[in-house]
Amino acid sequence: MPHENWQKPVQVAFGNHGTEMISGPSEALMVLTDRWPDLRGPHFVKARSCCRAALDGRRTPEEARQEFENAVSEAQLHVN
Repeated sequence: MPHENWQKPVQVAFGNHGTEMISGPSEALMVLTDRWPDLRGPHFVKARSCCRAALDGRRTPEEARQEFENAVSEAQLHVN
């Protein structure tokens, strides 16, 4: 099953490491797994789970996008 991208990418700010455009659940899951800061609250857990579900076809990519945006806000990684 091909991995779908989001209609609108999510821009994430990694402090001194710059910003990154995340285009879909696969990229979001990599960021959540490999590059996320120590703050791992409930939105982080839900976003990770939802991205996995979207990749398995159990959730839509847009549902994963919404949960990822919530995690970005929770970790204060949003771009001003």
